[in-house]
Amino acid sequence: MKRRTDPLIFIVEDNPVYNKLIINYLQSKKFNRIESFFSGEECVKRIGEKPDIIIQDYLLEGIDGIEVLKQYKKVHSHAEFIFLSGQDSVDVAVNTLKLGAFDYIVKDQMALKKLADKITRIMVMQKLVRSNKLYKKGIIIFFVALTALILLILSLSLFFPGKFNFFR
Repeated sequence: MKRRTDPLIFIVEDNPVYNKLIINYLQSKKFNRIESFFSGEECVKRIGEKPDIIIQDYLLEGIDGIEVLKQYKKVHSHAEFIFLSGQDSVDVAVNTLKLGAFDYIVKDQMALKKLADKITRIMVMQKLVRSNKLYKKGIIIFFVALTALILLILSLSLFFPGKFNFFR
């Protein structure tokens, strides 16, 4: 249950100062399950932890942000990606979104506030998806139970017509 209220967030940022800044800001907003990485390789090694949200720099040495996104989406399609990058290019942003990123935020003075807002939006969307799944399960259970009840009544009236004749 802890996972549902406090998402596991991976931060992949190669600049140590900005990495720490992101962590501190998110912790001030009450996001406490945060893992930090300085390279895409480090993040991919921890793929089994199934993070809910990955905040990813676009340009990295070695495995870049796009490659991390592709590798995670193959294994854990539920993870949401937010690119946080200094690349102020519409083409780059559109490309990340086409590949399955939730959003692309350019590093500026409002980036951290936007980031926290996006995380909150992701959490709300995930909660709605879970509620929708529970609702659908409830509807299915209701109709299965109703069908079973109807079959029981029909069976009783067919096999014991003297005692259970509901159709007089």
